[in-house]
Amino acid sequence: MLMHDTALLFGRYARQTLRSKFQMLFGALMPLLYLLFFGPLLTDMPLGARGDSWQVLVPGLLLQLSLFGASFSGFALIMENNWGVVERLRATPVSRSALLLGRLLRDAALFVAQSVLLVLAALVMGLRAPLAGILLGFAFVALLTCALASLSYALALRIDTPQSFGPTVNALTMPSMLLSGLMLPMALAPGWLDVLSHFTPFRYLVDAVRDAYVGTYTSSTMVYGVLVAVGFAALAVAVGTRAYRNAS
Repeated sequence: MLMHDTALLFGRYARQTLRSKFQMLFGALMPLLYLLFFGPLLTDMPLGARGDSWQVLVPGLLLQLSLFGASFSGFALIMENNWGVVERLRATPVSRSALLLGRLLRDAALFVAQSVLLVLAALVMGLRAPLAGILLGFAFVALLTCALASLSYALALRIDTPQSFGPTVNALTMPSMLLSGLMLPMALAPGWLDVLSHFTPFRYLVDAVRDAYVGTYTSSTMVYGVLVAVGFAALAVAVGTRAYRNAS
């Protein structure tokens, strides 16, 4: 029942997304601009990390895509809630968990597709990374998307206006981006800032994907990254599922 309902809702949301080509391409625009205009500035610069500048920058841009895109997923839920769409779905016999999982699968598929476009552009510009590392990076994008979208939907069920939702999400995502080392490795930061960044879960994911892009898959950094990504996703999905059930 759960799998059937999830697949049904995934199909519904996927068709909505496919009808909006603008939504599919616009989400990747900011990381692409960073890639085109910021990436060349880092060429041949000592970044304090293994790999060349592209192997440092591209993993950060992949997770930046997920961080900002998935965190604002709740906007759509707020609009649907105001239009009465969510209430009508709750009146059906569909599983309450599927209401969340169907959305999450659509979000993960969307941001992984955008990540593929970003990596293809990076390959043209000079990125060289093992295929296994690139695929592992997509897996991290999917996990982070599920985690952040779950929390975004849970927040959207409590905040019913976009005017309140946007600033709240921005207040959480901006410090996370700055402390995670998305743009530049935290090895370049002063000691106190490097220590503070370890309290941000995204730091471990960024470091793990950078390891993957230089072909290192068994380091302690990778282990920590996988554990944090899986644990964060599981916890966030549990929070999102509970929010859906309590709101029904």
